Amino acid sequence: MESYIIKKETLDFLKTLSKNNDRDWFNAHKDKYIRSHENMIAFADALLTAMNKHDKIETESGKKSLFRIYKDVRFSKDKTPYSCRWSGGFQRATKKLRGGYYFHIEPGNCFLAGGFWGPEPADLKRIREDIALGYKDWKKMLADKTLIKTFGKMIGEQVGSAPKGYSKDHPAIELLRYKQYILKHEFTEKEVLSPDFVNKVNDGFKKMRPFLNYMSEVLTTDANGEPIV
Repeated sequence: MESYIIKKETLDFLKTLSKNNDRDWFNAHKDKYIRSHENMIAFADALLTAMNKHDKIETESGKKSLFRIYKDVRFSKDKTPYSCRWSGGFQRATKKLRGGYYFHIEPGNCFLAGGFWGPEPADLKRIREDIALGYKDWKKMLADKTLIKTFGKMIGEQVGSAPKGYSKDHPAIELLRYKQYILKHEFTEKEVLSPDFVNKVNDGFKKMRPFLNYMSEVLTTDANGEPIV
């Protein structure tokens, strides 16, 4: 079996951890964590290699893409010390390529996602400006058959009413209310454990590219289409 294929024991480790989320149990089963972690590093490395064939990723390695399993509980009501999921993210390289990719492996909750989780105020302002002026292009982009078949509807947090500076009657008000711009595709555990899962995730990210490229164009040009210096 290829090392990058996610193993059943990697998922099973998370299931058992969720029932024994304490340091004593974790330390007594550190060997299982290490094997599972190494499996996920191999998966992330293989995914990164595949993605760099069609996009430019600045994340240096699969290992550096993975989020830590150790939680910072200082400011959290949930004091369990470990996250019961494997997840990681890749950042696109250069200022011209915006957006990020994310994968999440958790029993009963496996998915890939990508887009813009927390645009800075200036970026959010620019995105809304483009929506207001070019909402027909936005609707056309989001109505793409491949995008809808793969991801369904764009998701993300929204403001309760109209954002400041825009009328509630604006024809693009449903798009203007967004403050996150995310595409998501869910997987079954059977898919996660399949030999071609890395290819499925890579293909999902590849199908996200038109959306990310459109957003990159918006965020690197002004309202007149001129490059932002």
